[in-house]
Formats: sequence, C-alpha cells, structure tokens
Amino acid sequence: MTPSTPMTPGTDRIVVVGAALLDGGRLLAARRSAPADLAGRWELPGGKVEPGERPEGALVRELREELGVDAEPVERVPGQWPLRAPYVLRVWTARLRPGSAAPRPLQDHDELRWLTPAEIWDVPWLDQDVPAVRAVTPHLAADPR
Repeated sequence: MTPSTPMTPGTDRIVVVGAALLDGGRLLAARRSAPADLAGRWELPGGKVEPGERPEGALVRELREELGVDAEPVERVPGQWPLRAPYVLRVWTARLRPGSAAPRPLQDHDELRWLTPAEIWDVPWLDQDVPAVRAVTPHLAADPR
C-alpha cells in the first residue's frame, strides 16, 4: 500500500477525514442536514478520502467543498474511530489560511457553530464523532490564535 491509498493497512476500511477546525481556542461544529437519519446532529466536517488522494489533501478539498474555506491541516489527532463499515474516521486539527473566507454551510450542513471549550457538549454530536471530539478537546486550550 502507498501513503495515498485511502484504506487502513491490513483491513478493508476506507478512511474518512474529519477536521477539528480551530480558531482562537474554539472548535467548528457543523450540523448535518442530510441524510435524513443524521439530520440535526453535529459533526466535525470532512469526508471520504478518494482513491489516489492523501488524507491531508482530502481534508483541504472537503473543507473547500463543504464550507467554502481555504484551510490547512496542522497535525493528526492520535487514534481512529470506527464508523459504519467499511469506514474509519481519522481527525486532523486544521486552521484557516490567511485570507480565507469565513466558513458557511454549503453541502450537507445547515448550520455551523464555533464552540468554546465550555460549549463543546452543548450540541448533540453524532454518536460516532463523540470519541473524536473528546480526543480533540485538549487541542482547544493549546490553540494560540
């Protein structure tokens, strides 16, 4: 397998990238509008890694498509979390690049919210995102901007 292969080595899992988009110690949460069984719940924005695409490149592409932003991955959050088979979630912290537009819900979301550490659990996260959000929470205090 090459680094650009979106499968988890040794399995038939497909990588889904999630963005812990940070700004000033806040985390961006996105409320799903589709599909119907996920609508109204909150998630870290992101999506599937396409064949031949590196996860970091997929993260940048997904944030552009879903939120209309120019962002850059900072570091991978340790761990991975199972989604519906055959998918597995891997999360990167990310930040907006200088000059990027403000995030807005363009695809599969109807609302965005910047959450402070005290507000992280004020939204009903998708069950599969909860462990990833827990893993990301320590990064909020470390975000210098």
